[in-house]
Amino acid sequence: MLNVRLLLCGAVLLSGCDLIPRGAGLQSEVLAVPDSSNGEEVVPEFAVEPITRDNLATFLHWPDIDNDNLRWIEAADQPNTRIVTPGDRLDITIWGTEENGLLTNPGQRSVTFPQTTVSAAGTIFLPFVGDIKVSGMSPDRARARIETEYQGALQSPQVQLELTEGPNRQVTLVSGVSAPGQVTLPHTNYTILELIADGGGIVTSFNNPQVRLQRNGTLYGVSADRLLGTPRLNTTLNARDRVFVEEDERIFLSLGASGTEAVHSFTKDTVTALEALTIIGGVAESRADAKGILILRRYPARAVTADRSGPDHPRTVFTIDLTTADGLFSADQFIVQPGDLIYVAESPVTAAQSIFSLFGSVLGINNQLN
Repeated sequence: MLNVRLLLCGAVLLSGCDLIPRGAGLQSEVLAVPDSSNGEEVVPEFAVEPITRDNLATFLHWPDIDNDNLRWIEAADQPNTRIVTPGDRLDITIWGTEENGLLTNPGQRSVTFPQTTVSAAGTIFLPFVGDIKVSGMSPDRARARIETEYQGALQSPQVQLELTEGPNRQVTLVSGVSAPGQVTLPHTNYTILELIADGGGIVTSFNNPQVRLQRNGTLYGVSADRLLGTPRLNTTLNARDRVFVEEDERIFLSLGASGTEAVHSFTKDTVTALEALTIIGGVAESRADAKGILILRRYPARAVTADRSGPDHPRTVFTIDLTTADGLFSADQFIVQPGDLIYVAESPVTAAQSIFSLFGSVLGINNQLN
């Protein structure tokens, strides 16, 4: 009677894998479409797209999931000099050859005016000549302009001018560097990389640091790696710009018979499926189905199309076969998107081995009992 019961137990074990505990589902289980209960055609709740050379070009043109894909401002060459702007302060001293001129007392050859601030209109007021526009000029040009204005009032006037930048010339380095704070633009060609360097550089613990620029109510963004590697992106700063550096917050997940089951950060701007597999530690050699690498992605409804210019379904499962050269090459070109789930299916061979192992254990117990 005991042998009969054991045989029945073995038959039940062999009848299906559902009775065997596993760490992941089989690919056929994950992609299965439920049967219709009333005979009507069942509409799949997701689309399945194999990642192959034939399909790869189509996938590369589908919309990105990253909604924070910010624009960036390229560098604009400016004269590498100081420019007078509204709010700046000027210290002006005028020298003359007359001992008793319009501006000097007997025995004096020079006069120093009280520090004057450049008005919002870009002008300063000086005695005997009135308002003079100096905004947009270099200090040397502004000095020459003042000398010209005094030619009719003084004999051979010479002007000494010192410029102190006002608060309107400052940019703010908010965070993500060793020494954040406000910085006065030293010249008109001051770039964002110079600002970051003056702030002590980016914090070394950041993962794939992202540089952000706030200008006139608009947020711009680029990765530090791309900024360093592309000189034309080294943006020229304007007064009142705000700059901060933050970690890349994009993530993807791994589950199933993968090397690790965890949440993973993007290590660079673009991560391919093959690179993502290396980040998660590959697949579990003793359990994984190399033909059953699944990437589950959720698209916004607006991205769904019927002409293959976008996905057919908002829930799309991309499949990778790592046992073929085409699958490997294609996986190295398929781009992982933020929020993707990389699911490694269980090998059906592993499930069968588990059944036979368990059945063998049952027989061993039976032999010991006999």
